[in-house]
Amino acid sequence: MKLLHPTRTAAWLASAAIGLAALGGCAANEGETNESDQPATGATSNNEVKLTGELNGAGASSQSAAQEAWKAGFVGLQSDVTVNYDPVGSGSGREQFVAGGIGFVGTDAPFSVEEASGTIGSCAAGSGIIEIPVYISPIVVAFNLEGIDTLNLAAATIADIFTGQITNWNDPAIKADNPDVTLPDLKISPVHRSDKSGTTGNFTDYLAANAPAAWTAGESEEWPLEGGEGAEKTQGMVEALIAGNGTVGYVDAGQAQALSWASIKVGSEWVEPSAGGAAKAVAESTLEEGRGDGDVVYVLNRTTEVAGAYPLLLVSYLAACQKYDDANQAALVVAYLEYVTSEAGQQAAAQNAGSAPITAEAGLIAKVSAAVELIGS
Repeated sequence: MKLLHPTRTAAWLASAAIGLAALGGCAANEGETNESDQPATGATSNNEVKLTGELNGAGASSQSAAQEAWKAGFVGLQSDVTVNYDPVGSGSGREQFVAGGIGFVGTDAPFSVEEASGTIGSCAAGSGIIEIPVYISPIVVAFNLEGIDTLNLAAATIADIFTGQITNWNDPAIKADNPDVTLPDLKISPVHRSDKSGTTGNFTDYLAANAPAAWTAGESEEWPLEGGEGAEKTQGMVEALIAGNGTVGYVDAGQAQALSWASIKVGSEWVEPSAGGAAKAVAESTLEEGRGDGDVVYVLNRTTEVAGAYPLLLVSYLAACQKYDDANQAALVVAYLEYVTSEAGQQAAAQNAGSAPITAEAGLIAKVSAAVELIGS
């Protein structure tokens, strides 16, 4: 098993902080910033009201570390509230939210427009949903290869590895990406998510955009190919990769510190995974048009060639109801989302998970705050 990389960990936290600046141009066509767009620096007004009760959420396993930080910070403000988050995966979380029984859902793949306008069992009759970005993180192509800590892998090479066109680590295509690395004559063991996963959706979307000739399966939250080893949830993927020499998979970077990572090719440059690089790619992206009030969703620019951008990333969302049958449930959701999207909440996630904070630039915080204000009973 590889140990944590201390220099990478320090650089990772610094990169997460840089993400604040990198997102400065985010959705540049969305308008200018103003003072009202600035994030809160302390407790929000709703969190100054003493609340009690239990709030249950489920969804993206990529959010696990961030959710732990958010829960701890929120309970510091609301000591009589219990927040539970079950990292069952984006697909299962959305299914639970639609079926009813949880107050909010975390998802690396947003609801489609049709799903968002449908009946949601967790919500009051006739209620729409709000959906807000809360977590920006690179997805790393993580590998466990004895004696090798870093590699370069172009999108087409990655696609050929996961489709089975490349089966050995010393394949000429991998050698071409890594002319100065002595590669072993060792079978490649690809690992994919076995559950419905937003991380899989983002990974396959990246391959479809950057290597369409090699990756013809398109974007899918469910692994679209036969063969290979499947692992459930982010933690299962990490454990499978650590367990064998020659393994390779795709993981949210915040939970892959014990593994080696590949750099990807962006334009003519090799770019290492970083929160700042992910933020730069988001800054080159736009908000999706045609969605309802409070449904704040990105169309990610996977093919950007901006220097330092890392387009193999996920933007993870929290979705909640605009209307709840229970007023206290609505108050709990509002207070929790206000904390998560506050400066304090975003910095807590950056420190615990290495994510890039969402920013006030280009009116994003104002849009997120307006979405949360739609919640009631």
